[in-house]
Amino acid sequence: MNELISLELDDCKENMDKAMTRTESELTKIRAGKASPAMLDGIAIDYYGSMTPLSQVSNINTTDARTIVIQPWEKNLISTIEKAIIDSNIGLNPQNDGLIIRLAVPPLTEERRRDLVKKVKEETEKGRVAIRNIRKDANESIKKLKGEGISEDEIKVGEGEVQKLTDSFIAKVDQLAELKEKDIMTV
Repeated sequence: MNELISLELDDCKENMDKAMTRTESELTKIRAGKASPAMLDGIAIDYYGSMTPLSQVSNINTTDARTIVIQPWEKNLISTIEKAIIDSNIGLNPQNDGLIIRLAVPPLTEERRRDLVKKVKEETEKGRVAIRNIRKDANESIKKLKGEGISEDEIKVGEGEVQKLTDSFIAKVDQLAELKEKDIMTV
């Protein structure tokens, strides 16, 4: 296979990996009724004038399947962290005892589970669309190589390889979605 086409395929694979990783991280944020420190990943607080992720100013642990415990490194951060959690709208009510903040994760209702499955489907569809867009860009780049002396046959082979990559990454995204849906629907 031509070297230029190989480079395009490497770029394509790298970009699809990034899209896959992003989809995976978005799915991680969707909670399945079990307490997880990852549920707080999107929360940042104002720490001496700069927005800092919660995980960088406190210890975040789970004591059991339904409780997250946040232990700030500085006591004066408790009210700031509490406010950030409430403002983040993740559906958890912080309870603080002056030293630590506890978050009780309520069990999911059947209706809420169905809503979460819809959200999983939306996120995986975004992942599939991103992968298809990467495929389109890669195919366009490969077609542009025709002007650099690459034969039609090599271009067709390159496009075939791009399609194989696309199929494998979409299958991985679907597999992630299936696992997440199963996790959510398990009571």
